[in-house]
Amino acid sequence: MPVRVFAARSSLCALALACVPLAHGAPLAPFTVEDLVVLKRVSDPQLSGDGRYLAYVQRETDLEANKGRTSLWLLDLKGGGGPARLTDGKSNDSSPRWAPDSRTLYFLSERSGSSQVWRLSAALGAAQRVTDYPLDVGSLKVSPRADLLALSMAVFPECADLACTRTRLDAAQKSKASGRVYDRMFVRHWDTWSDGTRSHLFTARLGADGRAGVPVDVSQDMDADIPGKPFGGDEDYAFSPDGATLVFSARIAGHSEPWSTNFDLYQAPVDGSARPVNLTADNPAWDAQPVFLANGDLAWLAQDRPGFESDRFHVMLRSARTGSARALTASWDRSVARLGAMPDGRHLLATVDELGQRALYSIDVATGKPLKLLGDGEVADYTVGRDAIVVSRGSLAGPHDLYLLPARGGALQRLTDVNHELMAARALGEFEQFSFKGWNDETVYGYLVKPYGYQPGRRFPVAFIVHGGPQGSMGNEWHYRWNMQVFAAHGYGVVGVDFHGSTGYGQAFTDSISRDWGGKPLIDLQQGLAAALERYPWLDGTRVCALGASYGGFMMNWIEGNWPDRFRCIVSHDGVFDQRMMYYSTEELWFPEWEMAGTYYDAPQLYEKFNPANFVSNWRTPMLVIHGEQDFRIPYSQGLAVFTALQRRGIESRLLVFPNENHWVLKPADSIQWHHAVLDWLDSHLQDSPHQPSAPSK
Repeated sequence: MPVRVFAARSSLCALALACVPLAHGAPLAPFTVEDLVVLKRVSDPQLSGDGRYLAYVQRETDLEANKGRTSLWLLDLKGGGGPARLTDGKSNDSSPRWAPDSRTLYFLSERSGSSQVWRLSAALGAAQRVTDYPLDVGSLKVSPRADLLALSMAVFPECADLACTRTRLDAAQKSKASGRVYDRMFVRHWDTWSDGTRSHLFTARLGADGRAGVPVDVSQDMDADIPGKPFGGDEDYAFSPDGATLVFSARIAGHSEPWSTNFDLYQAPVDGSARPVNLTADNPAWDAQPVFLANGDLAWLAQDRPGFESDRFHVMLRSARTGSARALTASWDRSVARLGAMPDGRHLLATVDELGQRALYSIDVATGKPLKLLGDGEVADYTVGRDAIVVSRGSLAGPHDLYLLPARGGALQRLTDVNHELMAARALGEFEQFSFKGWNDETVYGYLVKPYGYQPGRRFPVAFIVHGGPQGSMGNEWHYRWNMQVFAAHGYGVVGVDFHGSTGYGQAFTDSISRDWGGKPLIDLQQGLAAALERYPWLDGTRVCALGASYGGFMMNWIEGNWPDRFRCIVSHDGVFDQRMMYYSTEELWFPEWEMAGTYYDAPQLYEKFNPANFVSNWRTPMLVIHGEQDFRIPYSQGLAVFTALQRRGIESRLLVFPNENHWVLKPADSIQWHHAVLDWLDSHLQDSPHQPSAPSK
């Protein structure tokens, strides 16, 4: 199979050596905040069924417009040649999905003024519009027979057609009265206030002219979102191999939606002739990502514990012949992030967090035995063709690109190098994973990145980054908000620790943070920093700042009162300050109720035990506080309260508020401002003078 392969850029320095890589005899420039923001990003790779063509999405940053723009690209893996742009990116084109003929590509585009389905093929020439609906299309899949599209749209479930929903939405927008009335929760979710609509799953039959007909709501009047909000996509539903039915994951809302993780799999005929049937009613926990094998057997991901969103996702398998289901990976102590199937029908694919990496595994359908295919860096996504797997893969060594892995074995081949020109001129810090004895003498892992300009005998200040989640990882990944290389390029040695509660080290390790937010993790952070300072003497332990967001922001607020003399400065982004008001103002209540062992009013003990607000009298470390006003997960009043406490205590502090950002900072200009504000804060406190912490005024 002829493919265009790009050689990975090799470092000119071995890990143990100290130097800055050279370009044509001159030192490479450091990797900057502006570099990070303008990087091209590849995502959503899609192989055609015959394995010849690879379509994918590429995002490019428009700094003047202050937003990213997405376009579709194509690689001919058998014909050779480089990537070819399919769409101009002016209108945001996304979600490429191949028809079974491997020649017709359906996708979503905003070129008409709303998100609709379009299609491309060699025979068509220019893109042809497929849908012309009064509502935005949110996701799509093509049926195995290419006669139907499955797609999602936000509707009022009680409406008989799309026009009814459009009329009601337009009337609300035109009304002079601005009040919103609610009679149950999830009045707002992530960064959006509820307008009463639900994302429903439709099918639309394709006519001889390629246009989609009147959509049929196969979810009917279900009080549920398909896909789930806010981040669900077409992985939440699947066509059966014969194209006769759809299986989808959904949680019935009712009044319990904010404290329930009970997603079930439902099966419905594609013509909407019968109500959806619950296939997993016996499991009160989460069932997700239905995937059909070639013989009609159904695989999916399942959790066992209701209310725990970070429970282990294991693989279930349901026989098409008998209807019986069995746990396929019950004994595998890994939580699957993304499930897929090989065309041979004998193997599944799964990505899992594992020891600071996100690995790709093949799972034997007969035995459930996993086989590691890729284990270094982060496999963010993958797609499967007849004889190959293509993965989107990145690491601390560089941003994501696409790679081909032959299904029958062979070396990994690089397909894209979309940021070659920029990255070839930049020096990235050498990095390595380390381990130490953390809480209870258990092994804990972390990562270290060397600073730009590292030289033996010279000591460097330290950026100590604490990840969020808390069930997450500070692993070998390329991050666009908390990128360790950006801090290293600014002259900091960067240390991150996967404390107890992190993912990828077995479910018991992940479970261990629940009910103990300020206990084991704090010990791990204390002992991890000490271990790094001992192992890497070039780290200057007298010049350290701690930084974190979300749970990491909580930990910054917790450190202020429970480890107050260790750091010269702290950066707290979107962090929990008062657990009581956090419970009563957040949206996904299942999270605090699991983590703190109940509701606040029934079981306030752990909320108060690990409540940073109770330790303000110990605060003394200068802190930069950052929050987004559209953050409904941890409302911005939490950040205002942190700043109030600091100011009233007379502690050096600064508040940065983003009116239009949510739990993350996404807009390019805001990202640049965020990074410079954080780096300026670190620079102002990590100078060469000895640390002399002063007691705050009372």
